[in-house]
Amino acid sequence: MNPVTHTTPPPVPATGPHPTDAVLVRHPGTVAGALLRLARPGQWPKNILVVSVPLLDPQSWSRAGLAGLGWAITAFTLASILVYVLNDLVDRRRDADNPARWHRPLASGRLSPRTATVFAAAVATALIAALTAQTAATAWPIAAYLLLNLGYSLGLKHVPLLDVFLVATGFVLRLVYGYLATGAPMPGWLLTAVFTLCLLLTLGKRRHELRSTGGEHRPALRGYTVPLTEQLMQLSAALTAGSYLLYLRDEAPLAGYASIAAVLLTPMAVFGLFRYLQLVLVHDVGGNPVRTLVRDPALVTNTALWAALSGGFLLAARGPW
Repeated sequence: MNPVTHTTPPPVPATGPHPTDAVLVRHPGTVAGALLRLARPGQWPKNILVVSVPLLDPQSWSRAGLAGLGWAITAFTLASILVYVLNDLVDRRRDADNPARWHRPLASGRLSPRTATVFAAAVATALIAALTAQTAATAWPIAAYLLLNLGYSLGLKHVPLLDVFLVATGFVLRLVYGYLATGAPMPGWLLTAVFTLCLLLTLGKRRHELRSTGGEHRPALRGYTVPLTEQLMQLSAALTAGSYLLYLRDEAPLAGYASIAAVLLTPMAVFGLFRYLQLVLVHDVGGNPVRTLVRDPALVTNTALWAALSGGFLLAARGPW
């Protein structure tokens, strides 16, 4: 007779009710970690990258311009943290029933709404302090971003199509704030390219949500289908490529190098768009656009080469020759 062995079964994901405001799962010593997770530091690079786009213009390469850019990144990071906390507070019950989000600090009960509210008040105080040295003409994108996200959190995110447009507008406001902070002229075609690129990334995320959850956890997904998101992604990619080409031709500070820059940089930009579409539509990624962009070797290599070549053209255009 073979001996009977007893093995411990693998843990089964919880499917029952999740913690609510009344019943909190306490984790001693993890409040600081829960607050850090609530602030979503993994999303902060978006502020650094988008707000810093004005560095493409040599006019911002000054001590005052770099200082203004540093303050802009700090202020928008604080504003985005405030938005993340508000969004998680409003959605904590819905997130508790979402298999992809129930582990968030508020949805899981690791953090109480009261603690999150106090944290949000502290972040708001720091944001106000960061904005005191700026004028209303410079700081208005922060106010617009907060108002936009207040409406988004309170219900506009449930409106199909409008939800992705609001997310993309938030990134354009980051870009506008960077230009206002540095004093560099604002290129309209570049703003358009950033807007349509953000539409592409957000639509890729919606497609992933549709395929992974069926759209049950997000009411706005009832207005989408997988084929629709794929068509809209392709349209957004085409608009991004066209807007970027027009930026290189008409607005980029490249002096006499605009033509050769367009010839060399446009294929790299188009390859990046094609590769992202391939990753989302063929390999079914896209749930976390930031992770997709920074972890795919082909995208990272292409972006590094594009950045190096763009920097070379900018330096050449600024030089005495």
